Amino acid sequence: MFDHVTIRVSDRAASEGFYDTILPTVGLERTHSDEHYAEWVDFSLAQASDDKPLTRRLHIGFTAPSREHVDEFWRAGTAAGYRDDGVPGPRPQYSEDYYGAFLLDPDGNSAEAVHHDTVHTRGCIDHLWMRVADVSASKRFYETVAPFAGFALRYDGSERASFGRESGGFSVVSGTPTEHAHIAFPVADDAIVDAFHRAATEAGYRDNGPPGKRPVYHAGYYGAYVLDPDS
Repeated sequence: MFDHVTIRVSDRAASEGFYDTILPTVGLERTHSDEHYAEWVDFSLAQASDDKPLTRRLHIGFTAPSREHVDEFWRAGTAAGYRDDGVPGPRPQYSEDYYGAFLLDPDGNSAEAVHHDTVHTRGCIDHLWMRVADVSASKRFYETVAPFAGFALRYDGSERASFGRESGGFSVVSGTPTEHAHIAFPVADDAIVDAFHRAATEAGYRDNGPPGKRPVYHAGYYGAYVLDPDS
């Protein structure tokens, strides 16, 4: 579903300590670290700054291979002194086989370990929940870019809209908006990146970086950036 999701943190060492404690319990070891980012497969964090502010009020659900892994995620996190945000257990309001546990990272973002029968094996992020000021406005934005980013609307309600692929997804939920999260979707070629950017900007959404190569990330990296209604 995601090429990568990046958050900005107030204290990089503290946040790395949190994620280095909880993510190995669900089989996710750190895959990269340099002066810019620490990465765990498709999830990364970086130090916040004046021009790249702190991420707030984001919920990230990480894939867990089993219910026992979910239990260990919560046990390790609470034993290390991190804040509980929901004990391990079934969450039938999401699906019959949904089993999750929740912790808060040092900046108050919600991290979950989740296992269900359709949990995917590629990447580490099962889902995101983002709070938004206007669900209808956010839904229109994501419906505009969906044909290029390869996902579709799965649930349409007054308080929540959910998008997904064959596995994994994200929801926009009414509330005080999530701030300063970065989400990147994988596409097949550079022409689709161009079309993604053109469709969004022609629909009136704000450019945050035109299509082009970004070798600062790695050779062959080609991306384009737009801002959603809450950015």
